[in-house]
Amino acid sequence: MLTQQKVAVITGASQGIGAGLVDAYRKLGHAVVATSRTIAPADDAGVLTVPGDIADPATADDLVSAAVERFGRIDTLVNNAGVFVAKPFTDYTEEDYATVLGVNLTGFFRLTQLAVGQMLAQGAGHIVNVTTSLVDNADARVPSVLASLTKGGLQSATKSLAIEYATRGIRVNAVSPGTIRTPMHAPETHQFLDGLHPVGRMGEISDIVDAVLYLENAPFVTGEILHVDGGMSAGH
Repeated sequence: MLTQQKVAVITGASQGIGAGLVDAYRKLGHAVVATSRTIAPADDAGVLTVPGDIADPATADDLVSAAVERFGRIDTLVNNAGVFVAKPFTDYTEEDYATVLGVNLTGFFRLTQLAVGQMLAQGAGHIVNVTTSLVDNADARVPSVLASLTKGGLQSATKSLAIEYATRGIRVNAVSPGTIRTPMHAPETHQFLDGLHPVGRMGEISDIVDAVLYLENAPFVTGEILHVDGGMSAGH
């Protein structure tokens, strides 16, 4: 039996944008199922943490099973987990390739399949994919072919899924960030990273959280790639 409380599944949820999204969805009143490789148990009874490597399809199975068993439903999936490896194209190794594709694409694919199956049974749902502005705005200062290959695939899949399920109650959107001030960026890189954006600064975690929440509460929006990038996608 479905409960009335809505449920969000969030990947890459132990820090940065993911942790911000967990807090935001709890404030909306959603229960949350959160995952990352290093995520710790939550003190909040409304948050279920599931440790696992999203590149392993078994993690997707565990997440969906846990969400349905504990809370009875899945209303929103935020595919936030991502790996970024900036190297010249010819310097990428087979290990780099496998790692980036595993997290950015394989992790998305299986989990989204399972979540869509549950959403179809419920008659409604929402998926948000977190990509990168570099997909639309290649920058010679940040060589990023693997990011563009994988996150660009997510952007195309966002539109395809939005159209495939538009008449069946499931919306699919994406947020395309610039560089966001998170623990993954060392302080000594901040000045350089600020300068990548026309507005002259990196984004904040709250900027991406606010964008996801806008999409969450925009029932007439689907297939949208929402750029939150300080003007990067507009030009330099």
